[in-house]
Amino acid sequence: MARISGVNIPTAKRVEIALTYIHGIGLTSAKDICSKNGIAAEKRVSDLSDAEVIKIRETIDADYMVEGDRRRDVAMNIKRLLDLGTYRGLRHRKRLPVRGQRTSTNARTRKGKRIAIAGKKQ
Repeated sequence: MARISGVNIPTAKRVEIALTYIHGIGLTSAKDICSKNGIAAEKRVSDLSDAEVIKIRETIDADYMVEGDRRRDVAMNIKRLLDLGTYRGLRHRKRLPVRGQRTSTNARTRKGKRIAIAGKKQ
């Protein structure tokens, strides 16, 4: 298993897909990393040489914010919104959808399990 940015990358998958296991790298970033380092899109992680893995690791360290730094940055942005008392911060505090979605129906993932209201039936 190749280890990049503290994450064990699956060896059986293609390099582009395997890089998305790192928090902060999506498919577009993974494709950019592969093209910068001259790695073919269909190449598997198990077929990479040590030099290629080192090149990928150096590219990620130099150009991308990943894993712990990325998580900390997102957490600090949310904390800033909470401290300022913005609308988005209040939505985060109440654990409701932040980006304008409807809540009368849907939003079950964010709101949690339905709560029965006693005395509603007549």
